[in-house]
Amino acid sequence: MACGPILRLEGVCKSFPGVQALNHVSFDVLPGEIHVLMGENGAGKSTLIKIISGVYQADQGSLFVDERPVRISSPKIARELGISTVYQELTLTPALSVAENIFMGRLPRRRNSGFVDWAALYRQTRTLLDTLAIDLDPRELVGNLSVGYRQQIEIARALSLQAKLIILDEPTAVLTDEESSKLFRNMQLLKERKVGMIYISHRMAEVLNLADRITVMRDGGKVATIAGSEANYDELVRLMVGRNIDKNRLAKHPVRRDQPFLEVDNLSQSGVVQSCSFKIYPGEILGVYGLVGSGRTELARLLFGLEKSTSGSVKLNGTPLAIRCPRDAIRAGFGFLPEERRRHGLVLKLDVSRNINLANHEYLQSGGFVRAGLEKSLAEQGVRELAIKTPNLRQLVENLSGGNQQKVILARWLTHHPQPQILILDEPTRGVDVGAKAEIHRLIKELARQGMTVLMISSDMPEVLTVSDRIMVMREGGIVGEMLQEEATEEKIIFLAAHHQVC
Repeated sequence: MACGPILRLEGVCKSFPGVQALNHVSFDVLPGEIHVLMGENGAGKSTLIKIISGVYQADQGSLFVDERPVRISSPKIARELGISTVYQELTLTPALSVAENIFMGRLPRRRNSGFVDWAALYRQTRTLLDTLAIDLDPRELVGNLSVGYRQQIEIARALSLQAKLIILDEPTAVLTDEESSKLFRNMQLLKERKVGMIYISHRMAEVLNLADRITVMRDGGKVATIAGSEANYDELVRLMVGRNIDKNRLAKHPVRRDQPFLEVDNLSQSGVVQSCSFKIYPGEILGVYGLVGSGRTELARLLFGLEKSTSGSVKLNGTPLAIRCPRDAIRAGFGFLPEERRRHGLVLKLDVSRNINLANHEYLQSGGFVRAGLEKSLAEQGVRELAIKTPNLRQLVENLSGGNQQKVILARWLTHHPQPQILILDEPTRGVDVGAKAEIHRLIKELARQGMTVLMISSDMPEVLTVSDRIMVMREGGIVGEMLQEEATEEKIIFLAAHHQVC
């Protein structure tokens, strides 16, 4: 293999209506290198990746593969050049086997009949899986597998295509710690085979542990490329956002715990949530931490009326509350930011204005018609107050960055009439860059200071420790402990979440 870069970009530019997405970006990846690409949401990372993978074409600039000039006009051309992409939203077919997914479109055929040579298919798949130390039956249906295994299959498919460069887009965003560890082991195996990797992540610990080099982008341009061994948290944050961010615990405000705002008593959902009882007080941020399968998201969905409880009761300001559906919850003063914003929180084919106003229909209607001027005014208010980066209110929300999509959902509740009294936030900063994360944290603290009650569910330990006033830990559907922020440590929380049942 050549000693030069597998991929090199020079002066790449790309514009969309009203937006300069990339501005003279130069970038390269070496054989066997993990080259991390970092930047705030909206910095241009996704656009750059889509140009490399053939989804978009550059308006200006040059691309080289193995130092030969190329035009990557489609994903098919990218694959032929040895470039494969593993996206956050995996592209496998659940109803087909592991082997069929890996060799889709390239199934081995018998010479005489033209029928699929199943023995050869399974043999080739077994060899490939062994190369990556993936312990799976080639005949297993992909629909039966965890997200972590599906991601490994995507990597195996890339390797079967003789990929010399693999792009990994936020690969650990939906993985457990164990699945992430397996991914990192596979990446080391790929390095040994001299496969280059572009790795996109907002998770600093991963970046600092994995990167051979790190390229930081901001506002569509390349800010710097530095060696991974020379990088540190503060320097990367400064490069990404152009300012320093305080990562210490945010300033506390006093919380009076004499009269609870929300009381939950023995709330259960068969097999998922087990006899959960807790209280939240006005202006308090109650952080909920739990490992995958702990029931944390199911608890949030029960409280917002998205799932039906099998037993238990809820009181709001001492008054019994029946929540049969989300409409009941909204009318009672609840707002909800779901864990999977693209599937459950947004209508991707609607614009920013419509998404912000989704829960405001009753307020906006007059005589059976929507008051368009008021709708626009509320959307403008949401965009302004949350600093949402969008060319205009008519931009489809699917075209916004992850952080700005998250802000659209928050704007929905902050512009709702009447404004919610309690916000349920499930993974409020998942897939969000450090700058947007700090903004969302400050917003949550400010809302609580103004008297709003917040139930914040997060698998991000530093987030729970930084933002919460009190922390509740869940395991196997039940609440196994709680503590004030000043009493909490990472060790105590993990001990409760993983090992110890508190009576």
